[in-house]
Amino acid sequence: MFPCLRLGLTISLTLTCKQISFSRNERQRVARENLNDLMAFIVVAREKSFTRAAAQLGISQSALSHSMRTLESRLGMKLLTRTTRSISLTDVGQSMLDELGPYIDGIQGTLQQLKDLNKKPAGTVRISTSDYAIRSVIWPKLEPLLKEYPDINLELIDDYTLTDIVSGRFDAGTRLGEQISSGMISVRIGPDVRFAVVGSPAYFSQHPYPKHPDDLISHNCINLRFPTHGNLYAWEFEKEGKSLNVKVSGQLVFSRIYQNLQAALEGYGLAHVPRDIAEKYIASGELISVLEDWCPYWDGYYIYYPENRNHSKAFQLVVDALRHHKKN
Repeated sequence: MFPCLRLGLTISLTLTCKQISFSRNERQRVARENLNDLMAFIVVAREKSFTRAAAQLGISQSALSHSMRTLESRLGMKLLTRTTRSISLTDVGQSMLDELGPYIDGIQGTLQQLKDLNKKPAGTVRISTSDYAIRSVIWPKLEPLLKEYPDINLELIDDYTLTDIVSGRFDAGTRLGEQISSGMISVRIGPDVRFAVVGSPAYFSQHPYPKHPDDLISHNCINLRFPTHGNLYAWEFEKEGKSLNVKVSGQLVFSRIYQNLQAALEGYGLAHVPRDIAEKYIASGELISVLEDWCPYWDGYYIYYPENRNHSKAFQLVVDALRHHKKN
């Protein structure tokens, strides 16, 4: 179970039609209660399963169910809707999760930091990123760190979108460029990135070279679909301050950039990929690069994470190892 902590909490639950706030007496009553029930609720709400939540908390399902009923009775609000097969959150339960989740995470982070003071860095660091970022930036920098600190566990989840790392329970995420939502810290971890439009000599033996991004409409282009929200990636171009986003079409759609590159090598069409992964094939003549004057450099990868969260020593070591240092 989680440690018992004495802490006064003001819980504001935003509902569809009205705002509910605990009174001073209620806050004092909550402060006197063991926070284990609140912490257990967060786990149940995120797992949406008493079985998984009980296993994570190290208690029986019956004890966990009793804890949830006690919490609902104490607050006078129904937080969970239970069926024989599933658990869902009521509007109040969802609001409570949204409001309390970050605070509970902060408490656990602080406890972990205190434990880390007299320990070697250890624990799991979860990062939402992409296969390209993993291969080009993250793994080359973190492989030596993991060998030096064998008690640090690394979980890299492949996703090309800007993930909500708080609700997804990630320690951090990565993205190209430093534009992030409020409440986040960003640290640059990689050099500038340039994309390229490439095709094989066999493909261009049957199709003309595109002279302008708009010409791609008549080409067989290999698309990239974002795994999370399912949208197709619009190819991005820029020249002399003019930006263009072109929605292309073609025979193939993949969700990983290296599959797009391989399909281009095999003559299935044009691919829009980071130039560094295509460079050796361009140099060998296996791929031909086109529209180069429309393919500028973009800001490189940044890692972003919540500014108000107490991070473990293991996480701090990971960020420091990833930090990009410009070459003179």
